[in-house]
Amino acid sequence: MKIGAHVSTAGGLSKAVDRALAIGAETIQIFGSPPQSWRTTAHAPGEVGAFLEKTRASDIGPVFLHGVYLINLGTEIAENLEKAVGSLTQALNLCAEIGAQGVIFHQGSHKGRGYDQVLAQAVSACQRVLEDTPEQAWLILENAAGMGNHIGSRFEELGRMMRAVGSPRLKVCLDTQHTFAAGYDVTRRATLDAAMEEFDREIGLSNLVAVHANDSKTPLASGVDRHENIGFGAMKEEGFATIMAHPAFRHVPFLLEVPGLAGQGPDRENVERLKAVRQRVGVSP
Repeated sequence: MKIGAHVSTAGGLSKAVDRALAIGAETIQIFGSPPQSWRTTAHAPGEVGAFLEKTRASDIGPVFLHGVYLINLGTEIAENLEKAVGSLTQALNLCAEIGAQGVIFHQGSHKGRGYDQVLAQAVSACQRVLEDTPEQAWLILENAAGMGNHIGSRFEELGRMMRAVGSPRLKVCLDTQHTFAAGYDVTRRATLDAAMEEFDREIGLSNLVAVHANDSKTPLASGVDRHENIGFGAMKEEGFATIMAHPAFRHVPFLLEVPGLAGQGPDRENVERLKAVRQRVGVSP
């Protein structure tokens, strides 16, 4: 169970490794291009090489990309759907270049039309991305918190999409805050057991490849996506001890996406807090 964080690539891909080392991260997530734009970034071969060299030398990994925030597989705008497919395709190609496991992304919102009305479109989009990208890179669905008619807040919705896409390259990242906000109480062992039994039934635990480790600013079942620093929110440190002690997460990397104590994003304090919990529950790095 490696513990890491989302880190910035400002100044070049390889700078992300330096920032990861500075906060004690063992695994990282990065953006391959600006998250609020459809504009893609052309990374120089030298920068790709430097990133690969630094990750190998530091033993930081696995590496994940996060998709841009504009992606919405439930959109009614054909142009935006094509942009989403193009963005995910570009991200998976970059994964293959830099040795990343895959790209984690939000599927978007059905805008009130209902999950059933957008499922076929979302499935087709995922299949197109997978058909046009390298076999070694995963396309990773992230569960949603439930706000704004978002797709995938329930495990059953993610499972239906995975079965319909029908590819072993489609995986899942579980965000602790989103899961809690969607009504799954993962902070108590009995309810966590029930949640993970449902996850295994609908999705399959073998398809869980990453955890976004975030405390919650909002209460259980709020439906609101608001991350908090570890131990400062409604889930508390004990909630993370419960999660990290569960066998379903024993070999899954944990990636922080918290605001940080200084408001600058994931920091050493949050990384060390999770490492201390990991040690307390007796799980190996």
